[in-house]
Amino acid sequence: MPSLDRRRFLAASAALSGFAMTGFDAVAQAQVPRRGGTLRISVDQAAAKLNPLLTRVNPEYLISELLYSALTRLKIDMSVEPDLAESWSSSADLLEWTFVLRKGVTFHDGSAFTAADVVATFEAILDAKTASPARQNVGPIAKVTAKDDSTVVFTLSAPFADLPVTLAYTNAKIVPAAVIKAGLARLDREAIGTGPFKLVSFEPERLIVVARNDAYYDKARPYLDRIDVVVYPDISAESSALIAGDTDLISTAQPTEYGRLVKAAGVKGLRVPSGQFCNVNFGCDTKPFNDVRVRQALALTIDRTAMVDFVTEGYGTPGNDTPLNAAYRFYAEQPLKKPDIAKAKALLAEAGYPNGLEATLIASDRPSLRTQMAVALREMAKPAGFRINVETMPHATYLDQVWKKGSFYVGFYNMQPTADAIFALLYTSNAAWNETRWNNAAFDKVVNEARATVDEGKRRELYGEAQKLMHAEVPSIIPTFFDLLAARREWVQGYELHPRGAVFRLDHVSLGANAPKRA
Repeated sequence: MPSLDRRRFLAASAALSGFAMTGFDAVAQAQVPRRGGTLRISVDQAAAKLNPLLTRVNPEYLISELLYSALTRLKIDMSVEPDLAESWSSSADLLEWTFVLRKGVTFHDGSAFTAADVVATFEAILDAKTASPARQNVGPIAKVTAKDDSTVVFTLSAPFADLPVTLAYTNAKIVPAAVIKAGLARLDREAIGTGPFKLVSFEPERLIVVARNDAYYDKARPYLDRIDVVVYPDISAESSALIAGDTDLISTAQPTEYGRLVKAAGVKGLRVPSGQFCNVNFGCDTKPFNDVRVRQALALTIDRTAMVDFVTEGYGTPGNDTPLNAAYRFYAEQPLKKPDIAKAKALLAEAGYPNGLEATLIASDRPSLRTQMAVALREMAKPAGFRINVETMPHATYLDQVWKKGSFYVGFYNMQPTADAIFALLYTSNAAWNETRWNNAAFDKVVNEARATVDEGKRRELYGEAQKLMHAEVPSIIPTFFDLLAARREWVQGYELHPRGAVFRLDHVSLGANAPKRA
């Protein structure tokens, strides 16, 4: 497959946006948004976590974004813009960052938002007992202090140029200091944020309802009166509901359904290239995967171009066993791994498995892409002597019993805003979700050096070295990256499909005059 550099990748994205209406579509931009109405958006799994500091999957991120705000947020081009922070600045050594907050913002319970809430939120995030995924992903924060009611100072333990971007992290939403003091368990059953919508009802397996927050700091938005987030565990039924007009927007369409959706009358497909990927996580501290030769052998059984076709229906690009692709700034292109069964057999023999080995690969049933990739890997690996048993389980069971605990399972991850963010989430020794237990000191060293410098050339060199280490040692196999797919009814205006995958700006959405009237 021809190489795809960042420039060509972004050009492809722009071309797709013209075809598939990604970003704000031209019709919506030309029209003045109408106020009012109820939007029905569907998701394919439950939003079990309501506490924004603990969310883990896209439906939970969606709900969190509706109800809460962060200091910053990501734009469609992955740059950062103000949210609860109006502006920010840093010291010359990047060890101290000052954020100036919006004034006059209130939480949904009517209490005033101040710097004290920011301090309390980040103290909770950084407290290991909270178990927030944001703890390892917001940057090397040593201390957070309130200079006054509208000014917050972040003191860092090391220079960190990406702090404004990482503060847009999905689990870094601001919650009231009073709630934190009383106990975060309250946020398991109710929402007290500053977001554009307020919580009306919460049935995580069926329906979540939110209504416009009339006190939202942006007086122009949101346009909608209400949003119903409807859970459809059956993806075929989810597609049928959109086609019938029972719902208005599918947040994440599966490749197997996308072709059906775009052919339906009144339905518009949404598609954008992304750094979202599926991977096979190894427990690098557990036999047989603690032997790098076993991991390398399995990686050499995969036809990555064929895997893209099989798993994504062609809506994706090959992966090369690092979590970066051309969508990321510091992507370093390397020769794409190709199937080499003879070499895979030789590596297995060197590792002490001349007759091959047997292992059970676990996949969640959400999204179904996980199982599809597991089955494809099973078949591709057979000639090299791998006897892989594929076990699929309900997603809730997978999260409780396998995720971060297993030694051989299929993961699914959204694009992160920066190279540092994806490494710090999954692959450094102190990563928030260090699923592989790889714990490579050389990798940690170059990543830490990269995050501590503003020199673009040096960062590129260091992140390139990090990718080479991953490519060689294979803590996880990353054979595919996915285009993001969604679909909307033609009356939905202003919806932007974000390459990050976990970002949903429904406060920009309005309904056209031909939208169905709902109570």
